[in-house]
This record gives sequence, C-alpha cells and structure tokens, in this order.
Amino acid sequence: MASVQQDKPAVVCVFCGSVSGNNSVHLETARALAHEFHKNNIQLVYGGGTAGLMGELARTLVSLSGPQAVHGIIPRALVKVEPGYDNAQEERNPSAVVSGKEAERVVKEPMGKIGTLKESEYGYTTIVPDMHTRKRMMAEKVREGGPGSGFVALAGGFGTIEEVMEMTTWNQLGIHKLGMVLLNANGYWDGVLAWVRNSVQEGFVSPENGEILVEAKDVSEVWPKLVGYKISNGRMQLNWGEE
Repeated sequence: MASVQQDKPAVVCVFCGSVSGNNSVHLETARALAHEFHKNNIQLVYGGGTAGLMGELARTLVSLSGPQAVHGIIPRALVKVEPGYDNAQEERNPSAVVSGKEAERVVKEPMGKIGTLKESEYGYTTIVPDMHTRKRMMAEKVREGGPGSGFVALAGGFGTIEEVMEMTTWNQLGIHKLGMVLLNANGYWDGVLAWVRNSVQEGFVSPENGEILVEAKDVSEVWPKLVGYKISNGRMQLNWGEE
C-alpha cells in the first residue's frame, strides 16, 4: 500500500481568493505557482471558483498540464454565481460503474447531492451540497496523493483564512499530517505569522505546534517546503478513524 502511495503524483490543495485583489503581485503569484505545479507534476485541488486568484491558478495549470491536473470542488449554491459555469451541464450519476480517469470524476453519494461538470478550461469540477462537504473532500483528495501532498495558501479573505486555520487545527489534532504552507507574497500573511508567534509566546500554542504553518516567501520555495515538511512533535495522538 505504501509503495502505491509513493508512486502517485502529489496532490496539493490551494486556498486563495475568489477575487484578484488590488495588487497585481497576487495574480502573478497564482500564475507562477501553476508553473511550479506543472514543472513538478503536481495535481491541484481547489475550491472550484472561476474568477480571481482561484480562476487564474486553475486556468493557467489547465493550459500547461491539461484538465486532468485540476479538480475543483464547489458547493452547488456557488455554481450559480460563478461566470464560467453559466452554461455548464451537470451530470448526476454517482452510482454508475466507471473506470480510469472518469472514475475520479464520480463520487458515490446519494443521487442529486453530488454531481460533476464536464471538463473545461478550469479542469473538472465536483459539485457538493455544502461547504463542509467541500472541505472534507478537498482534504480527502490531498490525503490520497503521493509524497509532497499538502495545503498551500495564497492571498484571500475570510474564507481563505478559515480554511487555512481549519486544516492547521486538523494537523494539530492529529486528523492529518500533511504540509501546511503560507505563500507570503508581498508580506500578505505577516499578520497571521505574527499572531502565531504571539500565541506561542502567550502559551496558547506550543512551540512545536507553532511550526505547523510554514512560510514560503517565494513561489520557488513552496514545493521544497512541502517535500521537506516536518510533522510537529506536539500533535495530539488521537484516533479519528481517518489515518
């Protein structure tokens, strides 16, 4: 089983904004990250958005690696407000028996709750009923990936930081042991990193767990940080039935 996992390509979930922000450096960073993923044969899992940093990252990687390299997971409510999905046709046949690449696009859930969209310039997309299912499925896809799989955060708003902190908490609780990297373009995450340091100093986060979130100051550092990620000795050793 371990050898099979070793042979798989890395799967990296990227959390980022559904808007572009006011500084072009963030769009440039999203494009550069896509090039790094292509160079290292990394498969992207993301929130399925078609605009902002989300759309730029997905579209760029599809143009480089093809639609099979990008898997968007989006709640059905958000599909209606994403411009790229205006005329998309949803396929709802989760119980069908399929094989190969098509099998990756179908999830076994009750009919009507989960569907798929045909491949597009944003890769292939799974539609889920709610935000909780989206986050759980993104994490599952990353855990199924090969060495170096993990989570990366570009700039974003409330949703992005919530996702980052939930996956960081899951790491601390022992639910997963995957790399957590903040791509700190233009110092965007300086405030969060300062908060982590202060939490350690004030005794609310252990020094070991203060290292769960790793900073990458440049796109070129992201893949080495994921591959070389060290699990915190302060993680809780709990049995969640997940690992």
